Amino acid sequence: MTAEATRGHQDVPDRLPASAAMPSQTGGRRDRANSLVWRYRTEIAASTSSVFSTLAAFPLDSVKTRMQTYQYRGFLDCVKRTYRTEHLAGFFRGKPLPSPSPGLPFTWQLGGVAATRSPGVTAPMASITLVRTVSFSIYQRAKYAYSGWVKQNFGYDIIQHVNRPGTYPNLWSIACFGAAGATAGSAITFLACPFELTKLSAQVSVLLAERAGGCQKSRAVASSYQNKGTLRTMANIIKHRGVLGLYTGFRLHLLRDTLGTSIYFMVYESGKQLGTTFAGDSPNSNKLAVVAAGGMCGLVSWAMIYPIDSAKSIYQRNSLLHSRGEKVDPAPKIEFFKRHMYRGLGVSMSRSCVVNAIFFSSFEFIKKRIKEDNKPKGAI
Repeated sequence: MTAEATRGHQDVPDRLPASAAMPSQTGGRRDRANSLVWRYRTEIAASTSSVFSTLAAFPLDSVKTRMQTYQYRGFLDCVKRTYRTEHLAGFFRGKPLPSPSPGLPFTWQLGGVAATRSPGVTAPMASITLVRTVSFSIYQRAKYAYSGWVKQNFGYDIIQHVNRPGTYPNLWSIACFGAAGATAGSAITFLACPFELTKLSAQVSVLLAERAGGCQKSRAVASSYQNKGTLRTMANIIKHRGVLGLYTGFRLHLLRDTLGTSIYFMVYESGKQLGTTFAGDSPNSNKLAVVAAGGMCGLVSWAMIYPIDSAKSIYQRNSLLHSRGEKVDPAPKIEFFKRHMYRGLGVSMSRSCVVNAIFFSSFEFIKKRIKEDNKPKGAI
């Protein structure tokens, strides 16, 4: 056989391009990335939406805490006195500020007063985002777990019922969402309590020093919480009250979050279902229903648990003035329908309505886009 024939014989099989002979590595990585994004769509949507909503309403949260823990004549009085004594910065204590360059402190100018924050100022926003993301992740898994248990033992599919157009909430769905919310709320308290305590100390640090009066030791303790980032504040709490001091007011926090988160998700899920049914839309497709349900769940949950939150905030405030081993006044009695337990309720409900309307609108939009753009083949 000639060389030409040999070459011709060898060239008979068609040679496939390298991209056709084996899967593209870039395409494989993209598929894996899409699969991970789709799998963790709840966490991604919750964390992103948390940043938006928290930034939008943080000043109201600061005013709410001040009104709970100190005597003001009303909302405007609190705002005026805070601005007069602490300028605009007073409304953002406990809130992270961006650093223009990694590793450098950021000095900013507000109301003619310069304030400096350390590189760790991103910790408060990170903590809020982390807590909310974990909470939603636990809630989603608990919701499907409880729904699966009901289906297995009673033959009723709660999720299918809720996702079917034209349906209304029933005892099964309300109980499922409430139990899943309570599970998320109780679990997240272990993570949230230290962060919320540090946020409260930052928000009322200036007022703590005033409350200490002539007691030099209490004034020194109170002053140590001023103008500190989250991590330094935690270190101060540990210094004054020990490691367990980070969980000051834990029982009240646990009660508030277990009950409040249960109500929160019951109202949101049921309100969204009612809204879409009344509008004649498919579930999750009615934007107005999402906004309304998001705002309503914040209003109702805060109205129900506010006296518990007030008792927690007052007890934590009192504790911050004392060192380890010193006697702290017991937490005030939780009294519903007593005016003094509802100071700042209007601010809190307004803030919660704004936060949750923004949060859930963003949350549902991001999650829906992830489902549409990144759903793996064969996924349900």
